[in-house]
Amino acid sequence: MWSIEGTALELTHNYGTEDPSFKGYHVGNQGNDGFGHVAFNTDDVYAACEKMETMGVTFQKKPNEGRMKGLAFAHDPDGYWVEIVKRSETGKIQNYFNFSQTMLRIKDPKKSIPFYEAMGMKVVRQKNYGDFSNYFLSSNCEGIDVEEILSDAEAKARIGQMFGPVLELTHNHGTEHDDAFHHYNGNEEERQGFGHIGFLVDDVYVACDNIRTMGYGFKKEPDGGSMKGLAFAYDPDGYLVEIIKRHGIEFGDLKVDKK
Repeated sequence: MWSIEGTALELTHNYGTEDPSFKGYHVGNQGNDGFGHVAFNTDDVYAACEKMETMGVTFQKKPNEGRMKGLAFAHDPDGYWVEIVKRSETGKIQNYFNFSQTMLRIKDPKKSIPFYEAMGMKVVRQKNYGDFSNYFLSSNCEGIDVEEILSDAEAKARIGQMFGPVLELTHNHGTEHDDAFHHYNGNEEERQGFGHIGFLVDDVYVACDNIRTMGYGFKKEPDGGSMKGLAFAYDPDGYLVEIIKRHGIEFGDLKVDKK
């Protein structure tokens, strides 16, 4: 798994939570929650949603509802929102669904965009909707000319045919000017649900040395705790970003300074 070119969706089960007495996790999209949703692309949103509905899936928004027709937001078994998005070209991807995005809200794109660009991502689409803007970033840009000037429709079509997912960063305008404003990152007491995103790197220690210069700090340094060789950095909004060694973690390894 640690060498795949694609992206994994990590689901963490804390034993005992399946008990009916467990009140559930905080799924986001309330107050200042930062995590929004994950998304899957498919050839036919309407057919996919009909199929899901027969399986007992409920919806926050069906594809024929609201002013944005043709996309939907389903609830997963824990209540997390799952956006269902139409591919820009049908018949090119064999999978019925493909994992296509994770959405996080950000306070200041002038801080967040450079942070994720430093993590090797590139902006493949951005759009200003008046009171908020969306930025879509991708790690796997092979075959994509990110410098090419495209219309928004062309940029939207480009990411709509990608198999690998994008990171969608949503900025509600004005939050960057409010010193007191912050997003909840999904790990606070009584608001736990979303955990983190992660990046694979060749050398965790070198990567963390570079991340450290950005000044946002770490929840866990590579040699912190009992699990050596992986780290959890903070992004500008305080989201946890796991830094993992590509091809697998060598548990118990210690960094030895050369003398």
